[in-house]
Amino acid sequence: MLDRLDQQPPDALLALIKLHDADPRGDKIDLGVGVYRTGQGATPVFGAIKAAEQKLVDEQDTKAYLGPEGDMGFVHALMPYVFGSDPTRGGRIEGMQTPGGTGAVRLALALVKRAGVTRVLMGTPSWPNHAQIVRDLELELVTFAHATDEGAANLDALKDALADARDGDVVLLHGCCHNPTGIDYTPAQWDEIAALLAENPVLPVIDLAYQGLGQGMDEDAYGARAVVDAVPEALIAYSCDKNFGLYRDRVGAFYTLAKDAGDIDRILSNGHALARAAWSMPPDHGAAAVRLILSDPKLTTNWLDELEQMRTRIRQVRARLAEAGRIGSIDLAPLGKQNGMFATLPLGKAQIEALRDEHGIYMAGSGRINVAGLTTDNIGKFTAALAAVAAETV
Repeated sequence: MLDRLDQQPPDALLALIKLHDADPRGDKIDLGVGVYRTGQGATPVFGAIKAAEQKLVDEQDTKAYLGPEGDMGFVHALMPYVFGSDPTRGGRIEGMQTPGGTGAVRLALALVKRAGVTRVLMGTPSWPNHAQIVRDLELELVTFAHATDEGAANLDALKDALADARDGDVVLLHGCCHNPTGIDYTPAQWDEIAALLAENPVLPVIDLAYQGLGQGMDEDAYGARAVVDAVPEALIAYSCDKNFGLYRDRVGAFYTLAKDAGDIDRILSNGHALARAAWSMPPDHGAAAVRLILSDPKLTTNWLDELEQMRTRIRQVRARLAEAGRIGSIDLAPLGKQNGMFATLPLGKAQIEALRDEHGIYMAGSGRINVAGLTTDNIGKFTAALAAVAAETV
């Protein structure tokens, strides 16, 4: 029976990792893998996480199952950071733990399918797994341009998509630090988006995966909060993998905003049933560590300090790239105004292959780079390599 399965193409990013690892050049640069790196190229464990994990070693007295909703202490401790000073909006917001932000996105889209949704509106380019999840759930994907040719968020394209939407459609939006472009809606644009969604039957699903890595914790949550304040219903997928450095521990949360507080139990009962069928119980360790951090003022301060150091380094790298300005047809100046770890460069296949083969610089085939892979020591090499390939055929 298994002979009926078709061979699937390998994951392009995983293949890129293998190519990078096999490259013997000492000055190679990895801009493909989507993890934060220090100026020395490391992806360390947060000191606050280490301290919380030690508390777990010393104090945790059981590894017994949690329910499909996961660690609700973790879920509730996150809510003020996500939603601000009124985190439940009068009891209309509640959530559950998921395996990473990916699990939260999957759960949100599976839930709306169960509610009868058939179409998902999404700006492109987007994180590749968004489209994969939509396809796997056999939902129809309707795309619009996320960014303009000038490198700004394309609000007009979103307006057109909403104007053409059907009753019951879903729109999937990045909350901040857009992956892969780094191009975010401005606060003024978010206000306009929130007002449009308040008048539109489309259900917003917001993927908030990089809070704290753009402009700041409150600044990066501005869009999600504006939408939640304006609409009757919304779904939010949240990831702690990046802003707590818990990549392999898969720590995420799913939140729902309901029209009335009395609807919450019914909505989440469906979420729990879907989770039970998909992963049964979410992994506990990372979420428990986050809960301990957010319940201890000293550890919270330590975490926020470490996050600020990450954010500052990312902004410094962006500023250095922006200083390089235009290199042939490649304009790096806009990178200084973008947010988060990612940016997409207008490079063709031949140029990306030349950067890899001739210069040892590895990036996704889309031209997406992880700016945190650059340091003060290798930015010069990177910009020189860009200049060398800029004149080549796109």
